[in-house]
Amino acid sequence: MRPWPGTPYPLGATYDGVGTNFTLFSEVADHVELCLFDDDGIETRVRLPEVDGFVHHGYLLGVGPGQKYGYRVHGPHDPARGLRCNPNKLLIDPYAKAITGDADWHESLFGYRFGDPDARNDLDSAGHVPLSVVVNPFFDWANDRPPKTPYNESVVYEAHVRGLTMQHPEVPQRLRGTYAGLAHPAVIDHLKGLGVTALELMPVHHFITDHGLVQKGLANYWGYNTIGFFAPHSGYAAMPESANQVQEFKGMVRALHEADIEVILDVVYNHTAEGNHLGPTMSMRGIDNQAYYRLVDDEPQFYMDYTGTGNSLNVRSPHTLQLIMDSLRYWVTEMRVDGFRFDLAATLAREFYDVDRLSTFFDLVQQDPVVSQVKLIAEPWDVGPGGYQVGNFPPLWTEWNGKYRDTVRDFWRGEPATLGEFASRITGSSDLYQDDGRRPYASVNFVTAHDGFTLNDLVSYNEKHNDANGEDGRDGADDNRSWNCGVEGPTDDPEVNDLRARQRRNLLATTLLSQGVPMLLHGDELGRTQRGNNNAYCQDNELSWVDWTLAEKNRDLVEFTSALTEFRRQHPVLRRRRFFQGKPIRKGDELRDIAWFTPSGEEMTEQHWGDDFGRCVVVFLNGEGIPDLDQRGMRVLDDSFLLAFNAHHEDIEVTLPEEGYGARWTVVIDTATGDVTLPELGEVVAGGGTLTLVARSLVVLQRLEQE
Repeated sequence: MRPWPGTPYPLGATYDGVGTNFTLFSEVADHVELCLFDDDGIETRVRLPEVDGFVHHGYLLGVGPGQKYGYRVHGPHDPARGLRCNPNKLLIDPYAKAITGDADWHESLFGYRFGDPDARNDLDSAGHVPLSVVVNPFFDWANDRPPKTPYNESVVYEAHVRGLTMQHPEVPQRLRGTYAGLAHPAVIDHLKGLGVTALELMPVHHFITDHGLVQKGLANYWGYNTIGFFAPHSGYAAMPESANQVQEFKGMVRALHEADIEVILDVVYNHTAEGNHLGPTMSMRGIDNQAYYRLVDDEPQFYMDYTGTGNSLNVRSPHTLQLIMDSLRYWVTEMRVDGFRFDLAATLAREFYDVDRLSTFFDLVQQDPVVSQVKLIAEPWDVGPGGYQVGNFPPLWTEWNGKYRDTVRDFWRGEPATLGEFASRITGSSDLYQDDGRRPYASVNFVTAHDGFTLNDLVSYNEKHNDANGEDGRDGADDNRSWNCGVEGPTDDPEVNDLRARQRRNLLATTLLSQGVPMLLHGDELGRTQRGNNNAYCQDNELSWVDWTLAEKNRDLVEFTSALTEFRRQHPVLRRRRFFQGKPIRKGDELRDIAWFTPSGEEMTEQHWGDDFGRCVVVFLNGEGIPDLDQRGMRVLDDSFLLAFNAHHEDIEVTLPEEGYGARWTVVIDTATGDVTLPELGEVVAGGGTLTLVARSLVVLQRLEQE
């Protein structure tokens, strides 16, 4: 088989309808062999004939979609200098659009012998490593249009492709746990009913389960172990053996877009599945180890590890940066996703040692005409020194607000001295985002996510219960800021269960009534439990899958959540595009855009913020003072509201503000009862009158027009 020269760009395997162009970057390679595999596993090797700018390339006529392939890189092998080429290791294309097969953890996958880490291992890894696959790029997108929902109108729902649908009774068995299952009308109807505008999917880049978990009989369920940044994970395809995952993923995106739901991907560009110096050689390590990975400066046989997984990608290398940017553009332009959530994003800012807010990666994103136009969400921390960077990302970015999560949890479990920070968090965290020109929607507000307790478990457990993970309870966070309401785990005590139900409603309501972008965790609206496991990363079973039988059992919670998202949608004062200023919005106005009150009806002063009563507060939101314009340039108007929070363990009688703020108010949301009602149906309270706030509850009152 004689290859034509082909072209050095684009990288990867590109089918044009007649043949396929293959390209691979490696600055250290002497030469590169393309290895083609037939259905029987028979290998044919073809040396790529051309090299331009360290890109090895060739074109093969007649090779098309479905062709399985890999690479063998001939070059220097000197681990002490960070050089790890070995042509006996079959390598996955970093730009592969599809990957098939699993790693079986045979000794041949490693660059050393198991009994002697210093001895070179020349066992051939073919047959033990996943294969890259040439894909058909053509797809009928029909009339697909991205929803492009503004940030301030977004409601994000974090979900796992497999976990969300594995037990859904209306999804056909063969589609459960797949992209096609996620696109099933029953799933989409549930998301629409909840008011979800964006589905944030946990990692769908092709990943593998690491050797340690395989030995324990567990799985890398979450998927934060990427080996292919362009390939949809084949394990989520209904027919993975046919390498049809690209078409199936696109069909899922098209179906969600038809329902006006955006698709956001949780992406893991901070490390790969090849691990540390004792990890396998399956892709980048054997292609150009020095270019792709961050090595220890004076000991390049070892890897810098800011991620806790063994390695970190080398974002100082232009070729690694190109890989990341090419991947992001591919998922936007070819797969049509609407945004990204960057796992351990602080690692991407480590050009040198410290986190650099102005690193090259962020410069590239800022100027990129494609990537800069989609939603960009940072997990603003890593495990390296100075890695906690909440509030420090550039203006284009939004962030998972970890301070919001911790503060709201503390408030509702009755921790003292959180009131001032609680006030800041529910109004958009201006202390974190305002100074650099960002808006309230820079804060992605959440109290639960995949990492940690579910909402049900947050109010049911004081301690983690991770025995099933096989690490003797050493894994998972110890500081959960949870409260079990008096009993650890499930109970038949009706008072405890009533309190837990109220606490769930308090946390959901706070999240959905706060300024910023609310994010819900899949199954929280159903009361999903992981039985106290706060680190279910390895539990691909009923423990972590969404139990849809709870939908009927906890129908009231589902309806409450849906009513809250609809209430938020109807009232722009709850999703402002600009921060509150604490002053009249227009000259001559008497009322400020926001005001805070003590339970006795006094306006809060500096002294009050420091007082120890700090578990009850009332906030006035002026709907007439929204500094936003609609698409026609008209000023946005809304009703005005009082939000009354009581995190105390006893009922508190609250005096409403004097009549200047409103002569008549009506209760429209009450977490004590779970009611979300129309203004004409709620209890009416006069301005300056009193209202009893049930212990640990939240009430929203809407101002009535003067009769």
